[in-house]
Amino acid sequence: MKKIVQFSIILFISVLNINCTNNKPKNDQTTKGQILVVSPVEFKTKSVNQTIIDIRTPGEFRDGFIKGAVNINLFDKTFLEQVSKFDKEQPIFIYCRSGNRTSSASRKLRNYGFKLVYDLDGGIKNWKRANNEIVK
Repeated sequence: MKKIVQFSIILFISVLNINCTNNKPKNDQTTKGQILVVSPVEFKTKSVNQTIIDIRTPGEFRDGFIKGAVNINLFDKTFLEQVSKFDKEQPIFIYCRSGNRTSSASRKLRNYGFKLVYDLDGGIKNWKRANNEIVK
């Protein structure tokens, strides 16, 4: 009986842990547009000659960024106003430090009218982990 209770507790904690850490949607498509969460390899390949937006704070941006990225702070009151200068019909690539802020930013961009948003899975931390260069 004791082993069954222990097993049940371990199973419950495992399920709880999976649900808490897996809160980021992978790919999301609605009639408004599509959000694709992509690996560093896919982000690097597909973002060539495309719009790349680093949504981190200016201080984080100064620590290093992906070549060609424009810094538009997600927390800035004029975030949507600043991104409005980009063509909503063209793909837009976004990233943050670890991938958490991009979930919210991706939805904002899609709701604002961007048809295809690429979200770098794991953010710039994952980009560096995959041995990709950053600009300082």
